[in-house]
Amino acid sequence: MKTCLRLAALCLLLTAARAFAVQVETYSTSSKSVALVESEESPFSFEFDAEGTYVGDGDIERGERGDMRITDFDEVQARTRFLLTPMTKIGILRLGVQTEGYWFSFGSTAPIPDHLHSTNLIIGLDTKFSDSLLFRIEMQPGFYGVDWDNFGRDTFNVPFIMGGTYIFNSGFQIVFGVSVDAWRQTVVLPGGGIRWKFAPEWTLNAVAPTPRLEYEPNSNLLLFAGADVRIANHRVEKNFGTLRGNPALNHASITYEELRVGGGLDWKLSTAIKFTVEGGYILFRNFDFHRTQVRYHQDGGAPYVRFGFQAAY
Repeated sequence: MKTCLRLAALCLLLTAARAFAVQVETYSTSSKSVALVESEESPFSFEFDAEGTYVGDGDIERGERGDMRITDFDEVQARTRFLLTPMTKIGILRLGVQTEGYWFSFGSTAPIPDHLHSTNLIIGLDTKFSDSLLFRIEMQPGFYGVDWDNFGRDTFNVPFIMGGTYIFNSGFQIVFGVSVDAWRQTVVLPGGGIRWKFAPEWTLNAVAPTPRLEYEPNSNLLLFAGADVRIANHRVEKNFGTLRGNPALNHASITYEELRVGGGLDWKLSTAIKFTVEGGYILFRNFDFHRTQVRYHQDGGAPYVRFGFQAAY
């Protein structure tokens, strides 16, 4: 039974990660003539968001027979992002900084890192080719390692995305694009999805990394249920493998993957400020040193709860 659940979760993750690898925001109004840049410019436009997740006890193992296991560990994830979004003649610039960390409680001597950390710049542009075709390009140059002691040239990476949205009307948009990361096993991943408002209060927002079904009973509350695909690529320390009896892991790239399934609500205090509460279950987690064939995958699942805050002016 556990093997069947793992295979099902793996299939779901691979389908979501490969078919919906790129997230490009959709913009919708009551008219098909959607301008990417609003006519009234804020003197200081910015976006800020922060989130934190706690994941309950779970197990991971290496190999089909579970020859090597790490049991009963929990997880904490946190991310903060600040973006300036000034309007220019060519579109909206996206200039900011982001930091994110994952902490696992299985201890510093485990064969996989107990901490993953990234701090990066965000350099991007939202523009339009027509009132129906919007485009985004965004680079995220920065440090992707395990702690600040590991900061250096070898932990510097520049993942980026390119994509767009075609707006048929205010109720239906198609999203497309690609994600590029040199540290990932599949460097270039295509992506896509749709956003379909099929009823006044219902929207199918099937765009990764958070494809979901949304119900909006009023302008201040939105309920949702769906999935959340998380993929993070980092590089471990230069002596990581030596300290654990496997020198092949020294300074190796590791990909951490999660597939969350759950539901929650967005509570809008105003048009600019929103709180999010979400809970559910992690169906799949994978720690993959893909260039050395060392992989740990989840055995069973784990519950999670997430809190978020967003502000945009």
